[in-house]
Amino acid sequence: MSGQDRLWLSLPVPALRLGPDERILDANPAAEDFLNLSAKSLNGAALWDRLITDAPLAAAFVRARANGTPLFVNEVGLGSAERPLTQCSLQYAPLTGTLGEMLVLITPHEMAHQLTLNSQSGRAAKSAIGMAEMLAHEIKNPLAGITGAAQLLAMELGPEDQELTALIVDECRRIVKLLEQVEEFGNLSPPAMMPVNIHDVLDRTRQSASVGFGAHMRILADYDPSLPDAWADADQLQQILLNLVKNAAEAGASGGTIRLRTFYDPALRLRRRDGGQARLPLQIEVIDDGPGLPPDIAAEVFEPFVSGRENGTGLGLALVAKLVAGQGGWITVDSTPGRTVFRLSLAVASDGKGES
Repeated sequence: MSGQDRLWLSLPVPALRLGPDERILDANPAAEDFLNLSAKSLNGAALWDRLITDAPLAAAFVRARANGTPLFVNEVGLGSAERPLTQCSLQYAPLTGTLGEMLVLITPHEMAHQLTLNSQSGRAAKSAIGMAEMLAHEIKNPLAGITGAAQLLAMELGPEDQELTALIVDECRRIVKLLEQVEEFGNLSPPAMMPVNIHDVLDRTRQSASVGFGAHMRILADYDPSLPDAWADADQLQQILLNLVKNAAEAGASGGTIRLRTFYDPALRLRRRDGGQARLPLQIEVIDDGPGLPPDIAAEVFEPFVSGRENGTGLGLALVAKLVAGQGGWITVDSTPGRTVFRLSLAVASDGKGES
């Protein structure tokens, strides 16, 4: 047995090797256990005949294969005809050194907790957020006093010492901003769902970004003007888009491009927990030409406290994921150096409610 074979058999997470036609070429023992299916019944079968999901992954897989880029999905229900759906994280990526083969890695959430005892996600993150919510008000009060004292001191000091007081003020303001983000993350109001023109929201987002945090970038609109209204909360949708565009602007260099694209994809459906399906045909993409997500965090970018930027709080994309889920939508990311695409999928508004 070769070293590669031993590695494949020893992988602690379920893994599937797919051919160019999306048929299963091989399944490791962990995948057999997870799906409760034998390798004999898996090998040669079409992937979606064996893997059941509550999310519209098939179209996303097609795009990732066509672009030759990895796809990372969090909070997705996966199972089989022999096993109920389990919340998992999923990675789908080209297999280096092969002709069109792809690798699927599945990490059930309970397994992730066992494998990563010090994970920044899961219970530890939730506990940290809860504690920060409780203490935020008490922390912000003394910070305001420190800031005021530093500003008063600055009035009596020379230029060299004023640099130190300015540093105190700036750092206090940075801490306050972080606490406000934590409070915002933990105290979201239920969405006020209504028909929303997504292009109006996108235009407001583009105008705000162009004169502020995105002034160093070109922000282009690529809209499908025939799209119907979405079923969403307009204010929360703008908050989602502002976070995504700000993330793209912070990743991009001066003179770079952010493209806001909309289109209709009738194939996308999301399986609800009650067994029904929700259509999510309205697509919004925020595309940037920055360096891409760091590979070591790409699979966890929607988790709290996961950030690829120095001094990043790791709450912006976690807030986005929470807001999107609250509106019954779906968000994914495809990232490679030079092209990162955050894709938001929403339901159509029909007679005062989302289509089903």
